[in-house]
Amino acid sequence: MKPAADSQELLFDAQQVVRSEADALLQLGARLDDAVPQAIELILTHTGPELPGLLVVTGIGKSGLAGQRISASFASTGTPSHFLHPVEALHGDLGRVRRGDVMLMLSYGGETEELLRLTDSVKRSAVATIAITSSRKSSIGRLTDITIELGIVDEACPLRLAPTTSIACMNAVADALVLGVMARRNFSAADFAAFHPAGSLGRKLMRVSEVMSFRAGENLVVVDDRQTLREALVTEHSAGRRAGALIIVNAQGQLAGILTDADIRRRIAEQETILNVPVGTFMTRNPKCIQPDRLASEALELMNRHRIDELPVVDPSARPVGMIDVQDLVSSRIVD
Repeated sequence: MKPAADSQELLFDAQQVVRSEADALLQLGARLDDAVPQAIELILTHTGPELPGLLVVTGIGKSGLAGQRISASFASTGTPSHFLHPVEALHGDLGRVRRGDVMLMLSYGGETEELLRLTDSVKRSAVATIAITSSRKSSIGRLTDITIELGIVDEACPLRLAPTTSIACMNAVADALVLGVMARRNFSAADFAAFHPAGSLGRKLMRVSEVMSFRAGENLVVVDDRQTLREALVTEHSAGRRAGALIIVNAQGQLAGILTDADIRRRIAEQETILNVPVGTFMTRNPKCIQPDRLASEALELMNRHRIDELPVVDPSARPVGMIDVQDLVSSRIVD
């Protein structure tokens, strides 16, 4: 056993590992060729929401573990996909692969026996195949329809044996395929939200309309800019739950301004006899606003940037349909 290393030595070794893998990725980026766009087009034309084909990802050992993550990334960005273990495939699960599917095979060495046997089987079923491997001259590289070549990669492992840098390179190339197909599908934030309804990511993709607690026709107080402040406050009081601001509209029912509690306090401090003055006199004109189909995270960014706590929600005709306040974002866990 080696003597205990001090923290600086361990930090230096860790930095060397990261630099080694980063250098390998930079070199790989320069080596990539037309096989990458060909693979993207093959996946795009065989799989998708309106096509019957699936992307089947396979690999064994560390490559297989990477393959499970890669398959999940494809599935979450609009490409129907599942992972198939090559050994299980040879013992009955080959029935999960159908004519019209695409199989993505992961093997750095390109000589894995189980993958070679699987490749032979799927080729007979007219399944299109893509390989990510070290060389086109490897057995798997020669058998597949498209081969993305990683080249010779020095593992970061001090023994140069444990799959480390090669897996990082394989993951990077696979991510290039995932994002390339995603871009060609015009996969939108709305599509992404549909596949990620839970967790912090799902909350960030919630719409303003899902988060706002003040809604037109329910509990949103909207007052005419010609009403007096007294009338406006009476209207708000009768609505039940109150917000920290009043939405003010013009004669056409369009958003004209916003009147916050802070605005009222400032005016009372300046002049005591203001209750009979039209609220339009005091409101903030042309306030920041947002439409209900925007992301709640966009509302948060707008409120943070302009240091405001309430944000009117309007339709395309500028008519108020609701209001979102910072407490809505807190309760929805958009903001902690």
